[in-house]
Amino acid sequence: MSRRDELAENLAALEQRITDACRAAGRDRGEITLVVVTKTYPASDVDLLAELGVADVGENRHPEAGDKAAQVQAPLRWHFLGALQTNKAGAVARYADVVHSIDRAKLARSLSRGAEAAGREIGCLVQVDFDRSDEGRAGLAPADAPELAGLVAELPGLRLDGLMTVAPLGAEPAPVFAELVGLSARVREAHPEATAISAGMSEDFEHAVAAGATHLRVGRAVLGPRPSLG
Repeated sequence: MSRRDELAENLAALEQRITDACRAAGRDRGEITLVVVTKTYPASDVDLLAELGVADVGENRHPEAGDKAAQVQAPLRWHFLGALQTNKAGAVARYADVVHSIDRAKLARSLSRGAEAAGREIGCLVQVDFDRSDEGRAGLAPADAPELAGLVAELPGLRLDGLMTVAPLGAEPAPVFAELVGLSARVREAHPEATAISAGMSEDFEHAVAAGATHLRVGRAVLGPRPSLG
């Protein structure tokens, strides 16, 4: 089987899972944006995904993300999903269309400066961490999300799109996603345009769909086991 056929088969199976999850939740499939996470996979896979109709792809690391965006000519939306260092925000602003990992004011301001310098508008999601027991995790406390969302909404070059979370390892994802959706409703009281709710990956996205997520970040279910980095 060719790589293109393999990806087409995996995408069809994933699409069926998403459709089934939407039906079970009483939702329209059109409410869901699938972001195919292409980190560690080659640019050739991204080209094939674009041929197969994928419109949104996600990357986690700079400069890998920037190198890949430069190689791929298809008109894709590039989502930056990983923890972002402030000193790399300007570089990421040159190619990312949406950044899902805004978790501090300093990062937001740096990305704003980069967006202005590049003459671009970047969609931003505030990353929330519902597991405060691990200080190394990306994301900010839920109570702090509305304030950071307000800052993002005011900064030039940035567009507040919504909120994002990653379910804590070993935790039941459904309650976490439900909390994120509730927090999103609070943020939308002040920022009605911030409708994006980014939650759910290959192993738990059905729970995210049931909770009300609008963006699913799925890699392995489409692309298969990740290539070795070593």
